[in-house]
Amino acid sequence: MSNVIHLKTPLTDDDVVNLRIGDRVSISGIIYTARDAAHKRLVELLDEGKELPFDIRNQIIYYVGPSPARPGRPIGSCGPTTSYRMDVYTPKLLAKGLKATIGKGNRSEAVIEALKQFKAVYFAATGGAAALLAKAVKKAEIVAYEDLGAEAIMRLEVENFPVVVANDIYGNDLFKEGVAKYERK
Repeated sequence: MSNVIHLKTPLTDDDVVNLRIGDRVSISGIIYTARDAAHKRLVELLDEGKELPFDIRNQIIYYVGPSPARPGRPIGSCGPTTSYRMDVYTPKLLAKGLKATIGKGNRSEAVIEALKQFKAVYFAATGGAAALLAKAVKKAEIVAYEDLGAEAIMRLEVENFPVVVANDIYGNDLFKEGVAKYERK
């Protein structure tokens, strides 16, 4: 089993250049949440030449709609949502400097190409571990689109948030290579 790579946000090119698919990563710092509706609004702002509600450069977006926080906790369960629903929007955000996304499931070829072009990575978080992932969240605050409820964009302060590199900047795809590794010939 490989060692865990510890990263602090915001990410840099140097951070992502050294990552390879299958690497286990622990993220500390600030990450942002956004799902389909928020992504649509972000890309509409870009298409209109307007500023985004937060500086996306070198940041991470986590595809999650957390449940309400219990008393004394900053956030409720916060497991990843299926990433391909954001694929239509992701290349434009990567072009603006987004360094990583976190979700579950595989990505489209267009996203994989954009990850290579803009030196960014896709991290997979473990689905079904929402309560465990919530323990890594130390603070949570809404930064945009409060009207979207659980899908509002939130700024999360995380400590040792566990992920795995699913797509690196070299075009490697853990989902394809994982299947090929165990495929019966």
